[in-house]
Amino acid sequence: MLGSAIKMPRIKSKNLISVIFCEAVAIYGVIIAIILYTRANTLSQSAPFTTIQAHDAALQKAFAMFGAGLSVGLSNLFCGVCVGVTGAGCALADSQTPATFVKILIIEIFGSALGLFGVIIGIIQAGKGV
Repeated sequence: MLGSAIKMPRIKSKNLISVIFCEAVAIYGVIIAIILYTRANTLSQSAPFTTIQAHDAALQKAFAMFGAGLSVGLSNLFCGVCVGVTGAGCALADSQTPATFVKILIIEIFGSALGLFGVIIGIIQAGKGV
């Protein structure tokens, strides 16, 4: 993006949208971290297990939280790669042909939706562990 902005200064501000999409993905990670932190506090308060069923329920909650964090983390990783590659292509294409910016931006929005889908799945997984 910086290389294209040196050659064509007019694309500097338009292509910061890719950076904003990546910041939204970081916010998704913070949201799921807060949700998992509150779930972990409720899990640690019921720590002395008197029965095997209580131990198994706590283990199920722990694995559900681990799966939620893993799902969100991996989907945000892939979303960041997708937005980065598409954003770089958008910057290069916009520097050559300004009419392609909106078309590639739509594709970039679809790529950033991957992170939102991951957060939704993570919230569902964290909710199943309750």
